[in-house]
Amino acid sequence: MSKLLQFPKGFVWGTATSAYQIEGAWNKDGRGESIWDRFSHTPGRIADGSNGDTACDHYHRWPEDLAIMQELGTNAYRFSIAWPRILPEGRGSINEKGLDFYKQLVDGLLEKGIEPFPTLYHWDLPLALHDAGGWVNRRIVDWFGDYAEIVFKALGDRVTSWSTINEPNMCTFLGYDLGIHAPGVRDRATFVRTVHHVLLAHGEAVRRGRMLLPKARFGIVPAIGAIYPATESQADQDAAEQAWAFTTWLYLDPIFRGQYPKGIFEAFQIQEETVGILKGDLERINIPLDFLGVTHYYSDYVKAGIEGELEYTDESPGSSKNALGWNIYPDGFRDMLLTITKRYGRLPIYVMENGTPHPDEISSDGFVHDPERTAYLREYIRSMQRAIMDGVDVRGYFIWSLLDNFEWSEGYRDKARFGLVHVDFATQKRTIKDSGRFYSEIIGQNGIMD
Repeated sequence: MSKLLQFPKGFVWGTATSAYQIEGAWNKDGRGESIWDRFSHTPGRIADGSNGDTACDHYHRWPEDLAIMQELGTNAYRFSIAWPRILPEGRGSINEKGLDFYKQLVDGLLEKGIEPFPTLYHWDLPLALHDAGGWVNRRIVDWFGDYAEIVFKALGDRVTSWSTINEPNMCTFLGYDLGIHAPGVRDRATFVRTVHHVLLAHGEAVRRGRMLLPKARFGIVPAIGAIYPATESQADQDAAEQAWAFTTWLYLDPIFRGQYPKGIFEAFQIQEETVGILKGDLERINIPLDFLGVTHYYSDYVKAGIEGELEYTDESPGSSKNALGWNIYPDGFRDMLLTITKRYGRLPIYVMENGTPHPDEISSDGFVHDPERTAYLREYIRSMQRAIMDGVDVRGYFIWSLLDNFEWSEGYRDKARFGLVHVDFATQKRTIKDSGRFYSEIIGQNGIMD
């Protein structure tokens, strides 16, 4: 007989979005250009040739979107603040209209009893700063700190939970190593240098936040998938551990342990001197946090390839893949949360993104039936609940995403629809999907049926 699996009292249930993916209004009211504006306007960069110029037009339709959140019953909303909307040149003159937009958004959330969880940086670096060196230029640590301070002063009287940087491992790796995301750089040494500067910028933002907002909470949000050895061989087990180091420990060890993983730069075939680590840097990064945010979508098998190179196999730890070819393996969610807790201790964790894409469409009955997403959410939320029962301190869960949106290099392709709410990008009509109604039920009972 099934039973209701309850979540802790006060558990946070929310949805997540990011500025560039939903706001649109890319050149309105004084907003400056970002690296994603330039990248998406470059032919061949986005799968369907689209861009984020309009996206979901959230900049103009935010009241409607807040009403949808209220209808779903969510009690929190994770969104990002567009740096170029606040500082068109990345530094210097403040665009007050940009600040006003986020003030109105926060006020609207609070009026509806929805707690704002803003993220300072979700990949939309002001283009002017990129042209001045961007994340490769160490001066960006102060530039980011100055920007954070402006936002803290504008919203800190109403916001208590802050995330500094979204998926620092993804924006550095995809943008500066693989080059498939903005700004499209492909250079290993540059990538590693940006990692260090991103972590320093995070630490600087937290330091300033602590000074200005002593009662606020601060965290960072890496993307963390579970990684398993393809076989029980020692070589594959070593490969899996190296994959953890490359994707996760590289970023979290400096934050929580005050040091980079031993031998990590040699493994990247990079001289440590080229990273630009100065005396005191690791202490600046190792500033205490109030929570760790994580994003989680899939798990992988890894094996030792030729000459010790890592190889991600085509095999899935689960039994299926989603529309983007990502492995669906709910147990990996629990395993990831347990692995993080084992390595860094029992710290407060918020799942800031979890979800799955599917080519949803409006049926003849006017509804959007998405049983695949509903099944995904059911199993992944159950897995998270098991992790909590096993001792992981998960405080909240945010689904990616509230809305179908501009999905980075995938653009608006139907197979990249992640939303609980279907968006007709031609008309901007919003339609809550079956998965949204399912999520609303979970929120209402603060639990899920076993």
